[in-house]
Amino acid sequence: MVTVEKPASTVATVDIRAMGSAARVAAEELGRCTADQRDAALRTLATALNVESDRILAANDADLEAARVDGLDEHVAERMMLNADRIADMASAVINIADLDDPVGEVLEERQAYNGMLIRRVRVPLGVIGVIYESRPNVTIDIAALCLKAGNAVILRGGKEAIRTNSALASLARELVVGAGLPADSVQFVETTDRALVGEMLEMDDCIDMLVPRGSSELVHMVAEKAKMPAVTGGIGVCHAYVDASADIDKAVDVVFNAKAQRHTVCNALDTLLVHENVAGPFLNRLSDRLSDAGVEVRADNRAWALLGPKRRTLRVKRAGENDFGTEFLALILSVKVVRNLDEALEHIRYYGSGHSEAVIADDTTVVERFLNEVDASAVFANASTRFNDGGEFGLGAEVAISTNKLHARGPMGIREIMSYKWVVIGDGHVRT
Repeated sequence: MVTVEKPASTVATVDIRAMGSAARVAAEELGRCTADQRDAALRTLATALNVESDRILAANDADLEAARVDGLDEHVAERMMLNADRIADMASAVINIADLDDPVGEVLEERQAYNGMLIRRVRVPLGVIGVIYESRPNVTIDIAALCLKAGNAVILRGGKEAIRTNSALASLARELVVGAGLPADSVQFVETTDRALVGEMLEMDDCIDMLVPRGSSELVHMVAEKAKMPAVTGGIGVCHAYVDASADIDKAVDVVFNAKAQRHTVCNALDTLLVHENVAGPFLNRLSDRLSDAGVEVRADNRAWALLGPKRRTLRVKRAGENDFGTEFLALILSVKVVRNLDEALEHIRYYGSGHSEAVIADDTTVVERFLNEVDASAVFANASTRFNDGGEFGLGAEVAISTNKLHARGPMGIREIMSYKWVVIGDGHVRT
C-alpha cells in the first residue's frame, strides 16, 4: 500500500499576484518565439511523459490512496486515475497538437479598401489563460500544450484530489518549456490547495485574459458569479439520446450502451434515454441485458417500468423520481423515459437539457433533420454516441473545455477558441478626408 504523506504543496506559500505578473511578461516573450520553438517543446514533452511515467504514476498512486482514505466519490477517483495507457494517450494528444498548423499570425481575411489600403484580420494569442479544475490530471497537460501552441501563457490551479499528480505533470512541462528556450513562466502551477487563492485569481483581470473552470457545477457557477475577467462557464453535461421508431434496433443498442458505459464519469456520457413507444419493448429488452452486464442502474418512468420492472432479478432498476431527469449522474445510472413521438422527446430535451451533447438514433431522415436543426446544444449527433463530443475526436488535438456558452466559443475548445485577432491595416500615406 502507498504511504500517504501530506504533500508540501498543500502548505506552500504562493504569491498568486506575482504569478499573474510573471505570466503577463511570459506571454509577451512567448509572442516573439517561433512556431518551431513551440512545437519542439511540445514534442519533447510528449517523449518525456512516457519516459517519466513511473514518477508520474507514483504521485498518482499517492493521490489515489489519499482519495480512498478520504472516502472520495467513485466518479472523482476514476477521473483522477492514471495508468500507462492514459499517460500514452496524453503524450499522443500533445503530438497531435504539435502537428496542427501554426495558428499564430493566420490571416483570417484580407481585402483591399476602396482607397487602396490593405486590410487584414489576423489571429493572435489571447495572452494569459487561467484554469481552475478538479480531479483530472490530463487537464494539466492538455491545456498547457494547447496554450503553448496558441502562444498563450497559462496559470493552472488544480484541485486537492490530484495535487501530487498535477504538480509532477506541471513540473515536467515547465522543465521542457525552459529546455526548449521558451520563457519559464509560460506554464505555472499553483502549488497549494489554499482555496483563498481561487478568489484572488477571479479578481486578477489585469493579469488573466480568460478564465476556464473545469469541474463540478458548484465550481462553474461560482466562477460565473465572481470572475471579473471573461470566463467559459458552461460544460455541465446532462446528455440525452432519443431512439426513434425508425431506428435500427441493433445499431441503437450499440450507440446507447457506448454513450452510457464506455466511460461513465465524464461530461459527455449519457444520462437520459428517451425511447419511442413503438419500439420501446424490443429495444429495452435488448438493451437491458447489456446494461445489466455493465452494472448500470436504470431509473425508469412509469411506462419504462412496465417493461423493465419484471427484469428486477437481473437488472438494477428503480422507479424514476423527478430528480432523475435533468441530472448529470457521472455514474453507472441511466434514467429512461418512453415517449409518444419526436415532439415529446424534443420538449423533454428543451426542458431538461444543459446544452451539452444530444443524440438521435433514427433511419428516418426527416426525424434526423428535425432533431439536428431543433435541438439547442453545443454538439448534436445522429446515429453516433455522445462520447464523441471531445476535442481529440473532433481533430482539435485536445480541448481546454467543452463550452455550453453561445458567445465566443461553443463545444470543444481547441487552439482557435483560446485566441483572438487583430486588424492589420497597411497604407501608403493614407489620410481620411
